[in-house]
Amino acid sequence: MVTKNVKKPKTEKPDRRKDKSNKICKGMIVNILISIYFTLRYYLDMLIDYAFSLYWDEYRQQLPNLEKKHAMLMESAVKLAEKIRKKELKSEDLVTACIERIKQVNPILNAVTDQRFEEALKEAREIDKKIEDGLPDEEFKNKPFLGVPFTAKESHAVNGMLHTLGVRARRDVRAEYDAECVRLLREAGALPLAVTNVPEINKWQETRNMVFGQTNNPYDTGRTVGGSSGGEAALHAALASPISLCSDIGGSTRMPAFYCGLYGYNPTAGHTSLKGSALRSGEDPTIASIGFVSKHPEDLAPLTKIVAGEKAGLLDLDRKVDIKDIKFYYVEDVKDLRISPVCSELKKAMHKVTSKLSKASEAPKRYSHAGFNHCFALWKHAMTRETEDFAKLLTDNHGRAYGVIELGKKLIGQSDFTLAAILKLLDEQVFPAVPPAWADQLTDSLRDDLITLLGDTGVLIFPSAPSPCRPHYTLYTGPFNFALWGIFNALKFPAVQVPVGLSAGLPLGVQLVAAPGRDALLLNVAAYLEEHLGGFTPPCAVPLNNA
Repeated sequence: MVTKNVKKPKTEKPDRRKDKSNKICKGMIVNILISIYFTLRYYLDMLIDYAFSLYWDEYRQQLPNLEKKHAMLMESAVKLAEKIRKKELKSEDLVTACIERIKQVNPILNAVTDQRFEEALKEAREIDKKIEDGLPDEEFKNKPFLGVPFTAKESHAVNGMLHTLGVRARRDVRAEYDAECVRLLREAGALPLAVTNVPEINKWQETRNMVFGQTNNPYDTGRTVGGSSGGEAALHAALASPISLCSDIGGSTRMPAFYCGLYGYNPTAGHTSLKGSALRSGEDPTIASIGFVSKHPEDLAPLTKIVAGEKAGLLDLDRKVDIKDIKFYYVEDVKDLRISPVCSELKKAMHKVTSKLSKASEAPKRYSHAGFNHCFALWKHAMTRETEDFAKLLTDNHGRAYGVIELGKKLIGQSDFTLAAILKLLDEQVFPAVPPAWADQLTDSLRDDLITLLGDTGVLIFPSAPSPCRPHYTLYTGPFNFALWGIFNALKFPAVQVPVGLSAGLPLGVQLVAAPGRDALLLNVAAYLEEHLGGFTPPCAVPLNNA
């Protein structure tokens, strides 16, 4: 038998060049579609803002100018404390100036929800008498802000003060203790003066609730102050509070700081106690931190050292760093489809910052990572590890609120909650969860890459928001825009909000971000930018001789 050689059919080899070309074409098409989407969204946001600003024109009010007798309120808390210590200023006079200024601006801003003016004046007089009689240096060392008044967002418990968290079920509740951050400030000699407005349970980009209503921006009362520390930022920018105690779980300190032209500092997570803030026990790990907004970056380290307590040394906040020794990186925009594109004014503000830093150090280098294309998703996943139960807190822990039911009640005007709170409920209860394994992998990748990049001497310059403060209610069309701040909560990185002048009368700014525990870098850069770019610009006229 003769065996014939049978030829095997040729197997066609894949055309790798063709596959590569197809991938390139698909990538180009996707990028073009994304660019078209962001362009359309950019102009849609502009159209919405224009339409809403026309509506709010009728309700705008001008903030009163700062009177000469109140000129001290332009100064930093550090300088005010020094003047009290040196007997150049009486605590009673400072408290009186704050009270008078609050009474001038609060009818316009609607920032204060409760006050203790008489008690604070009494405490101030007692302090003045002790100083007049003579206090040892050790007393001033232990109480670095002796006699300086402070205000706190209402979600921080202040003994005897309303503690509603903006929730109707708690509208008559008063705190029976001090939150840990409030206690530490009192121990440092500061005097609680008032508590300020927040969105329900601190969870929205505007400061509005069904108990106290809406807080207005001092630069334009037809626009948002941000959230959740919106009452604090509005009052501080209006020159009515020397110390403003905030907190931040998704931009809650930095967002209102940006919208109100202030510095805002969110320290590395895990170094400040949340005990007594938003009904927290303070015992569970959290991505939130206690922070401050301020007109002056020199206040941020001394105040943070107080609320950090025994952990203050871990942040090394007194460390001085030469700008030329810092390596800078920047992200101009992100490609998260949920977030509006960054406007040209804020891109110019970032360029202004990078150009100034280029003259003192190496030119900032562009940075990118796929994680920044999913800022909201990574923040939302990080929030699943928080112990607070939003649905229960809305009812003051008497049952649960359900988004679908409350939405129906809202449509007929019967809900006790704002639409923002209802949307938050729907996001938690109805909308799909973020895939945990994917989110953990991408978060770890972004975190590890940034830590390697920034190291001990690196600072990332990042957009604060897609646009300056928008007209009231327009953020319902940009519900995820806060994630430009929230992503760094998810990563547990420290961040500082820095003002960079005004455009059309509205504050501009950028975020500065460092690796965990490298907070001092940010405060040094913030101080440098204040010196070279002007810092805080008040929303009203101030006396020329305010120093």
